[in-house]
Amino acid sequence: DVEVRERHEHGGGLGGGISLWPNALRALDVLGLGDAVRDEGLVQAAGGIRDRRGRWIVRTDNARMAARHGDGVTVLPRARLLAILRERLPAGVVRPSTPVERPAEIDADLVVGADGIGSVVRGLVAPAARVRSTGTVAWRLAAHVDHAPDEGGETWGDGCYAGVAPLRDGRVNLWAVVRADDPAARHLDALRRRFAGFHAPVPELLDAVDPASAHVAELSWLPPLRSLHRGRYVLLGDAAHAMPPNLGQGGCLALEDAAVLARCSPDLARYDRLRRPRTAALTRRSRLAGRVAGLSGTFLTAGRDGLGRVLPAALTLRALDGVLGWRPPAPAPLTPQ
Repeated sequence: DVEVRERHEHGGGLGGGISLWPNALRALDVLGLGDAVRDEGLVQAAGGIRDRRGRWIVRTDNARMAARHGDGVTVLPRARLLAILRERLPAGVVRPSTPVERPAEIDADLVVGADGIGSVVRGLVAPAARVRSTGTVAWRLAAHVDHAPDEGGETWGDGCYAGVAPLRDGRVNLWAVVRADDPAARHLDALRRRFAGFHAPVPELLDAVDPASAHVAELSWLPPLRSLHRGRYVLLGDAAHAMPPNLGQGGCLALEDAAVLARCSPDLARYDRLRRPRTAALTRRSRLAGRVAGLSGTFLTAGRDGLGRVLPAALTLRALDGVLGWRPPAPAPLTPQ
């Protein structure tokens, strides 16, 4: 018997879009939902990283990625992904508007803490763990435009960066990251001025965003834990390994966690062995990627951009093998009754 306690009224959480990389779609296949997500998502034609003038630093070819890993990058509204997950559950399993404040009082054989970066369940598994700030603030926004770009990607500037991801419904998902002490961290007009000199369509999309869609939050991360479980409590997603969004893997790894836990439960030690080394390594890698993207200064940013341009595209794609090549474990053998 399973019960999902959801803090939000409609189980919605943060809006906007979510990018699902091949490893996440493989995890959804384990849950029997991969094809449903592929049918509703928009596969990005290409992507990568540009400089503020629009020149490519690193270019990602989705067709080559799909040939190597089985899928490209698929983007769909986060709310729709959550709806697909909910629709597969029996009626009454999800209890909305039911935040968990005292998990130790829950009467259950297994308590899965999938309660985000501010997890209360984590206090029972790793009471000494503390979330750390990156010193940056992220804006997440959505825009409706007549001619949406057919390519996504990120643009690196001097002490800031922004990204674009088109959705199938005509909306465009945007994000922008600036230092926490920058006026653009607090005001939309200041954010627009900060990115006014970026290549098209970044300024045009920022001008077109719906202010009501804005979600502004300090970017934080969680240093790797010594264990993801303790007794009957186990952590999943950001509760276990919150990381900066610079690899686009936060939601993807949460789906991996779910697929692995489904195949390991009730062997939580096996789940920990399979998940902790991978998520710890990607947390560190994502933290490094965020520092590189947010570099400041003419010489540092020029060196960063120049180094990226000389790397062959094939080498860049192979560098992602450790991230995208993940495969789910075999199901645990059945125990005779």
